[in-house]
Amino acid sequence: MLEINTKAPAFTLVDDSNVKRKLSEFKGKWVVLYFYPKDDTPGCTKEACGIAEVYDDFAKLGVTVLGVSKDSPATHTKFKEKYNLPFTLLSDESTEMMQSYEAWKEKSMFGKKYMGIVRITYILNPSGKIAKAYPKVTPADHALTLLKDLENLIQAK
Repeated sequence: MLEINTKAPAFTLVDDSNVKRKLSEFKGKWVVLYFYPKDDTPGCTKEACGIAEVYDDFAKLGVTVLGVSKDSPATHTKFKEKYNLPFTLLSDESTEMMQSYEAWKEKSMFGKKYMGIVRITYILNPSGKIAKAYPKVTPADHALTLLKDLENLIQAK
């Protein structure tokens, strides 16, 4: 996990509309940056749909939500359309950005080791620093936890 109060690593990634997006374009805003393994899988769908359900509350707080996985922009587009997701999905097919955020790690399944995306979320403050980090995310209730924590962080500023 990246440390609280450290500058979030800069990135440029292609989004679900094939547009290059940079972290710097979100300066001055609160950002939820969440990493997930794969579009349209049970846990990832549950997490994304949970965020979508309370997205209006994020928007009222002025929070930008960005989901990141290794999936292609085309796959992201299908995922967004299928579940009516109102936020941006970023594609990191090279895993370079995920590595800089410590979201690309060695995993193990059935005794076999492989590299993959770990479900991690960061809240970035308007100055681009990490305000809160979630090293272990439970997809079902993550959105409500994020919302509550964001309300507290924004009120504290």
